[in-house]
Amino acid sequence: MMPLPPPPPAIEAPAPERSVGTTGEVRVAAAMTDARVMVDSSFRGASIVLYGAVFNPTDTPADVVVVVRGPDGPVRLVKKTRNLGVWLNSRPVLFEGAPGFYMTASTRPLGDIADFGQLRRLGVGVDHLRIAAPEESRTVTRYGVRDVVVSRIGEDYLDYRRAVIRLREAAALYNSDPAGVKFVDRGLFRAEVELPAVAPTGQYFAEVWLFQEGEPVSVSNLTLTVEKVGIERDIFEFAHRRPWTYGVLCVLLAMFTGWAASRIFRRN
Repeated sequence: MMPLPPPPPAIEAPAPERSVGTTGEVRVAAAMTDARVMVDSSFRGASIVLYGAVFNPTDTPADVVVVVRGPDGPVRLVKKTRNLGVWLNSRPVLFEGAPGFYMTASTRPLGDIADFGQLRRLGVGVDHLRIAAPEESRTVTRYGVRDVVVSRIGEDYLDYRRAVIRLREAAALYNSDPAGVKFVDRGLFRAEVELPAVAPTGQYFAEVWLFQEGEPVSVSNLTLTVEKVGIERDIFEFAHRRPWTYGVLCVLLAMFTGWAASRIFRRN
């Protein structure tokens, strides 16, 4: 019996809309076509359109960056090591706070919109994801960014971090589109959020950033809920409310299935 994944931790929702250093009337407003995605046995993914408007009375060009982040959860990784001619799994490394889904879309490549330090401070872009390693194995670099590990994980931390991103990209859970935000009219823009069939359930947060001259001038925050419905939801909730009962029932069901199969094949 495979162990059940832990339920996603609760995340405090941001304010419906907030501005960062807004000057004058320069701001961005956004909305989504669907704020709720229902997952059942026939779910094959979903496409959600995020749209909005830029209010920019100045002549300064503006860029829009969309960031959609799914529920955070732990990721356990192991590394194959060769010992005495035998390949073995290393001690597992647990990353906490890795988003189950992460997507960025922008009007231009992120490196052309803002510099490295600004993107890192905002956590915008796959390269700037805040993926936390265990507390006892982290240290603060001279840049104030906790991205270097010197104890249990050692110098392999960046390799583990890249592995998390690589695995999530292969599953279509992480994606970056440098031309995913398109202006359809003066000040009006749209972007598509593609949720794969393996997208985790929970609450998603979308940030729509407005940049001018490399600086964030406004941001609009949205929420998206992905939830199970039907019999799948009932089983999921029962398994997490009563894990011991669920485990015993699974064992009894497996035993009954094996007994029934043996009786059927014996008759044949």
